[in-house]
Amino acid sequence: MPFNPEKFILQAEKEIREAVGTGKAIIAVSGGVDSTVTAVLMGRALGDKCVAVFVDTGYMRKNEPETIKGVAKKAGLNLRFIDAKDEFYSALKGVTEPERKRKIIGEKFIRVFEKIAKEEKAGFLGQGTLAPDWIESGSGLRATIKSHHNVGGLPKEMNLKLVEPVRELYKDEVRQVGKALGLPGEVYGRQPFPGPGLAVRIMGEATPEKAEIVREACAIVEEELEKAAREKKMELPWQYFAVILPVQSVGVLGDARAYGCTVAVRAVDSIDGMTAKASKIPPEVLDRIAERITRQLKHCVNRVVYDITSKPPATIEWE
Repeated sequence: MPFNPEKFILQAEKEIREAVGTGKAIIAVSGGVDSTVTAVLMGRALGDKCVAVFVDTGYMRKNEPETIKGVAKKAGLNLRFIDAKDEFYSALKGVTEPERKRKIIGEKFIRVFEKIAKEEKAGFLGQGTLAPDWIESGSGLRATIKSHHNVGGLPKEMNLKLVEPVRELYKDEVRQVGKALGLPGEVYGRQPFPGPGLAVRIMGEATPEKAEIVREACAIVEEELEKAAREKKMELPWQYFAVILPVQSVGVLGDARAYGCTVAVRAVDSIDGMTAKASKIPPEVLDRIAERITRQLKHCVNRVVYDITSKPPATIEWE
């Protein structure tokens, strides 16, 4: 039976009202389609009994705070903005293991939201958890592939009750719901972004310095692939980004030998994120990406590689 977004919206709003009752909720928004759709659903269901909250962790995309404010305005959300960069940088200092990073980020998010919830006198937290999130995080007999900060990364003890209206949906279905809710195409069509942000696109310790490098590299990948798609050189991938690797290689800077970081470019075609194929990017587009990354980040990066692995065996994100 085909998915009916209008029917889903009516049912989701009814379930949200039943879950929250006379209480109040805060809604975690990241600017992505999942959290935005969740926020709009909860806003429609609860009215002024909910507050949207964006936490700037320091691991967001380039110009993300400004983008988030624009998305919130278009979606009609009442947004509360929290700058928590120093808290997240401190919590992740010295941490290199991917699962530990995800769990620390999950714990930190919840503690920040608990503080906001106390100020707002809210007992519920809305999240844009999708089916792939809890499938990959392990549930029941399922093995854990990787913890998502909003599922397996959550602390066992927390003072907020979760409301996850899109928990049973996949990405393509959430986009249909976003369209049915009347969100602009640039909102419901936005590419996926991991909840832990750029911290999981930094292999090893997620230092503020490395966050700046991968933030700029991701922006270059996005700009060049979107430009190539507009010029009909290729189809726009389902997801596309850069990763900074804990590998230094020899390069040339001016007339001198220099060691620099390695950046991997990842772009995949998919429908729901459960399986994916590496995108076929024209060589001249890859050349342009590599040239820009090594030029604009020449004191940091001297090598760019392209990841051609499918999912499975790899996941889309590297961590």
